Amino acid sequence: MAPLRRLRLCLCLCLPLLLPTTTAAPAPAPAPRIDWAACRSLSRELSRLVATLKEPHRILEETHLSEEDPKNWPPRIRCSDACDPSTLDTNNTRCLGRILQGLQHYRDLLSSDIFTARRLPPLEAALDQLLGLVQQEHGRPPRHPMAPSEAWAHPLLQRLALQRLQSFAAIMSRIFTHSAS
Repeated sequence: MAPLRRLRLCLCLCLPLLLPTTTAAPAPAPAPRIDWAACRSLSRELSRLVATLKEPHRILEETHLSEEDPKNWPPRIRCSDACDPSTLDTNNTRCLGRILQGLQHYRDLLSSDIFTARRLPPLEAALDQLLGLVQQEHGRPPRHPMAPSEAWAHPLLQRLALQRLQSFAAIMSRIFTHSAS
């Protein structure tokens, strides 16, 4: 009986040496956290900048433009994007993804031929800064180049783009204000 105990004891002590060693996987690096306060400030600044832009064509000030084809609409924040306060507190991935998509769309639009004759550097800078903050968390979305447009349509398209950017910035600012508090 004693030799059997010794064998069992030997196996218990030596078995761990015979098994392949497994090293624990390194803990994943924590995902960078979004700076909600900075996003709140920048989104407010973006809203302010868009609101203070002067329309160079007076006739367009009274005009409300709308596009009939909804598939050509820019990204909008919808109810399904989970940007409501209760969801934002627990999981903000979908909401931030939509915000990132919208910011990239408007940044691409400001770089397109529509705004060639009317560059808006302060607006572009605010969008770039916001994109930088939100991209830290979610990476860069795929870019979709804007289709070229007729020169005569540029003032109309600028007006439409800036109206939509103003609406998007207002909603985005509310989201960041909630999350920053």
